[in-house]
This record gives sequence, C-alpha cells and structure tokens, in this order.
Amino acid sequence: MKRIFAESILWQYLSNEQRVLAGDGEFLVEDSLNHKDQEPTDYSYLVFPYAKMYEGFLKQLFRDLKIIGTRDFYSDHFRIGKALSPHLAKRLGANSVYAEFSKKFGEELTEKLWETWKDSRNLVFHYFPHNYRALNREHAIILIDNIISAMETAVAKTRVSDRQEKS
Repeated sequence: MKRIFAESILWQYLSNEQRVLAGDGEFLVEDSLNHKDQEPTDYSYLVFPYAKMYEGFLKQLFRDLKIIGTRDFYSDHFRIGKALSPHLAKRLGANSVYAEFSKKFGEELTEKLWETWKDSRNLVFHYFPHNYRALNREHAIILIDNIISAMETAVAKTRVSDRQEKS
C-alpha cells in the first residue's frame, strides 16, 4: 500500500485534519490484518478515511487554486461530485470545477481527479440495489493507492504548494 511520507510535498500540503485521517487509514489497513479468524464481507471501511481526506484535499486544492471561493469551501451545500462532474460541466457553466480546472491544468489531470472521486468515493459509499459493490481487502487497497496517487499528481502538476508560498 502507498503511504504518504512526512517529507513529501503532499504531506506538507495536507491540513492537520487530513493528516489525522491518513493516520487513521493506515491504522485501519494494518489492523485489518489482525482479524483473519473472521473477515468482513466488505472492506469499504478501509477506504473511508482516505475518501474523506480526498474530499477535503480537493476542496482545499480548488480553493487554493482560486477555482472555488472561500464561501464554497466552507459551505455545507457545495458538492465536489456535482462541481467536478464532466457530465454537468455545460449545465453548471462558470460553476463547473471540471471545466475551470481542465482549462488551467488540462483534461487528463481533471479526468484523473474525477475518476478517482467516482471510483474511490461515490461507488464505494453509495448503495445501489442493482449493483451491490462489496470490496475485498486487495481492491480497497487499490482504491486507497489511487486516491494517494491522484493527490500526489495534483500537487505536483498544479504546483499548488509553490503558489501558496507566493501568496
């Protein structure tokens, strides 16, 4: 499993709350190895702290890059899944994070952030009666790795840390 090391640019960018979630996630993954006598039928719980961290990370990233304002950042009504959806870009117009981020940093990175959101957050935590999706441990770890990889790529390609220092 990928780890976020304290010396990394990503770790330095994360908020204290996001770092705590990363630590909780590592603990849960390690702890899941101790329960061989009765394994759960669904390891989605391993992904949860990382998915929550990813949501906070994206809000912070979009605010720091001036794609969303402070009002949306703190809003209880702003939804990453809606704002980042490529399917809603035309309808949302100027409020489309997908369109704005793509314009500034390219569609490839934007797609990576969206696909990670969809696969590692939405499809894991929503219940669909026609498509019950239980994760085995290995698949949960793949999703965790995808979240960390998306965050590392976003920090590197947007150079958000450099932008913060200049502000």
